[in-house]
Amino acid sequence: MPLHDPFIVPDAETETYYLFTSNIPSLSGTVGRGTMAYKSKDLKNWDMPKAVFVVPENEYGEEGAWAPEVHEYKGKYYLFTTVHNSSQSFKEAPDVPYSTYPRGTIVAVSESLDGPFEMRDKTGPLPPKEFMTLDGTLFIDEKEEPWLVYAHEWIQRIDGTMEAIKLSEDLSQTIGDPIHLFKASDAPWLNGSLTPSTDPLRYVTDGPQLFRTKKGRLLMLWSSYENDVYVQTLARSKSGNLQGPWEQLDPLVKHDSGHGMLFETFEGELMMVLHRPFKNAKGKLYSMRDTGDRVKIVRERTDLDFESNPTH
Repeated sequence: MPLHDPFIVPDAETETYYLFTSNIPSLSGTVGRGTMAYKSKDLKNWDMPKAVFVVPENEYGEEGAWAPEVHEYKGKYYLFTTVHNSSQSFKEAPDVPYSTYPRGTIVAVSESLDGPFEMRDKTGPLPPKEFMTLDGTLFIDEKEEPWLVYAHEWIQRIDGTMEAIKLSEDLSQTIGDPIHLFKASDAPWLNGSLTPSTDPLRYVTDGPQLFRTKKGRLLMLWSSYENDVYVQTLARSKSGNLQGPWEQLDPLVKHDSGHGMLFETFEGELMMVLHRPFKNAKGKLYSMRDTGDRVKIVRERTDLDFESNPTH
């Protein structure tokens, strides 16, 4: 299964796992940028994917449809995916040596995991339009208020950041200004892998996903690069809420692996899915353990992906 940025939703009603990833027309049979979904009863045998969302024609989202996520919220399903348009350049800041252009996460809604999903606002993304962002994820805080957590691109920031912005109750609009959570260089292992001669200098933030442990600790899975190799890592909020402050824990998986997310099987087992390698990526599954303080890998599930050499 060729895929980047996998996101799995277990549907308890049908006891079916939905795996969402970017649409590949040759596999789904549907032309266009968007999202497709594989379905499985056992996480091993998967149906051919079907497209559940196609980005409508608009000048903003001519490229991308990366990192789709689907979240159930107030009786409906909301899809978040990142689009961009490299033909429209932002005015360059004097200290940013890279070309920047519109990129951000859009939201679409459906009554069913099978779609079709319809875009809420066809004019642009949820984060500020002047920001170059990606990989937006939904987080519901302790007051039951929705937030969009996203990565602010290293291309625009040099030192990429994780940020959050509050959403309206129907998830169609943002409220107030974004808040800063942490920056990529806060991770000591990442900072130590870069030198002034590193070109391009990549303090990358990718793929946030929030998880509350059984003891109430708030974690964030996210990805970056160590010595130019993709890494799946972990952060933890010291306060237990989204505002942090956030501390960086040791990476979970190296070896060109990343953009992971956690889900629970129908048997109650905590699992993580990510992709490896970064180019020509495939999905990889791990059995996980919630220690209450963090999450740890139990074992790589090579019985589900047929990989003979576990890597973590």
